[in-house]
Amino acid sequence: MNLKDFRYLLAVAEYGHFGRAAQACGVSQPTLSVQLRKLEEQLGVALFERDRKAVVPTSACERLIGHVRAAVAEVDAILAAARDLCDPLAGRFRLGIIPTLAPYLLPLVFAPLHEALPTLLLEPWEDQTLTLLDRLRAHELDAALLATEVDGSEFTSQPLFDEPFLAALPPEHPLTAREVVAEADLAQDVLVLADGHCLREQTLAACGQSGALGGTLRAASLSTLLSMVAAGYGTTLIPGLAAGTAQDMGIVLRPLHECTGRTVRLVWRSSFPRRAAAEAVGQVIGDRLRGFAKAAAHRV
Repeated sequence: MNLKDFRYLLAVAEYGHFGRAAQACGVSQPTLSVQLRKLEEQLGVALFERDRKAVVPTSACERLIGHVRAAVAEVDAILAAARDLCDPLAGRFRLGIIPTLAPYLLPLVFAPLHEALPTLLLEPWEDQTLTLLDRLRAHELDAALLATEVDGSEFTSQPLFDEPFLAALPPEHPLTAREVVAEADLAQDVLVLADGHCLREQTLAACGQSGALGGTLRAASLSTLLSMVAAGYGTTLIPGLAAGTAQDMGIVLRPLHECTGRTVRLVWRSSFPRRAAAEAVGQVIGDRLRGFAKAAAHRV
């Protein structure tokens, strides 16, 4: 058995399909199938149940796959450490980013990152905080841009910039008559994101809500939330970098009385061998965004 066989096993388990797994691994389907058959013979157990409709891991595979994933992660760590000895700022850098930040931040930092770190290949991955942390633990990401603090010694974090929240109001809402809006005044008709989004909890906390909102809409994305506000369905809080998008939709923005906001930080595993790459990425993003979010908020 070899490392490629383990990667084939993990790919089939992830995709549930030999063809898609082979494509992801960059090999032909017959090659992948033959190697997995050999691996099953070496291990003495069947790894997958195969039929025309699906490929399902067997109970034996379920018991072994954790060890396989750990072995692959260790080898990847060895390879990453070797690359770090050569040039930590070269090669791909898998960067997780939360959905309420990704569409507004990435267009601002892609060019500066490429200019400052031309040999670093940035690969963004958008997902919710807990999923990004799980992918960091599994060595599937190198770092992640989050808007919450991460406890414990397994991660290292680098604060990059502060981003204020703004009250987002329908054009005809009574609160548009105010120059500054108190967070608690939004509680009556505030709209929030679905569970799992850190912005949801931050909005509820700012507005003095416990988390139980009855039948209130819970949007899966900030763009949906903004569409509902623009249609007059309710109010919400938005991060400062989304101000331009909101205004383009006809939403009225107002600063908040308590100047509520969030700190965006870069997080990586404390054992990550390419710490220099993480710090360099954080430095570029921090330099580009420091003051930008606040300036965007002050323009409302």
